[in-house]
Amino acid sequence: MPALSGERQVIQRVEALSSHLGSLPSTSNPALATQPSQSSPAMSADKRPPITCHVLDTTIGKPGANIPVTLTLLDKGISESPNVESFTATTNSDGRVTGWKSTDTHFQSVEEVFQSTGLDTQKPLRWALRFDTEAYFGQRGITAFFPEVEVRFLVGGGDGRNEHYHVPVLLGPFGFTTYRGS
Repeated sequence: MPALSGERQVIQRVEALSSHLGSLPSTSNPALATQPSQSSPAMSADKRPPITCHVLDTTIGKPGANIPVTLTLLDKGISESPNVESFTATTNSDGRVTGWKSTDTHFQSVEEVFQSTGLDTQKPLRWALRFDTEAYFGQRGITAFFPEVEVRFLVGGGDGRNEHYHVPVLLGPFGFTTYRGS
């Protein structure tokens, strides 16, 4: 039956793409089964930090690459450390931050902050993302009206700390907007 043969080809193509992307399980049909893909750790959903962000430069309609970003836990008293918990990164060529480097010696990762026993309360935590827009637009000879953009947000208490928090920023030299992404 030609329809079944064509159907089978479509199923095989979809499964091959799904396996390559690592986002969908293959069917239980052994004749069509494919080996699971080995996705890179930076892009694997279970390896990403609990807080990520990305920037779209609205003046060129492309990702904002090479933007210095600082992530700071604003709530004091979360740990025994007297320092502010802070992490840095630079957006990649896709305008995304997929990992953070600690600037503090108490917590080595954002994941450690989330896993800390001091985070078991129901009170949401305040965080801030600061984007160095002056450096970014300055590379192109543009004087930005906002030399930096800071986005403050809450990470929910209780079970909300097990969620993923993604903060996209649409950026221009004279304005910006943001929202909670997925």
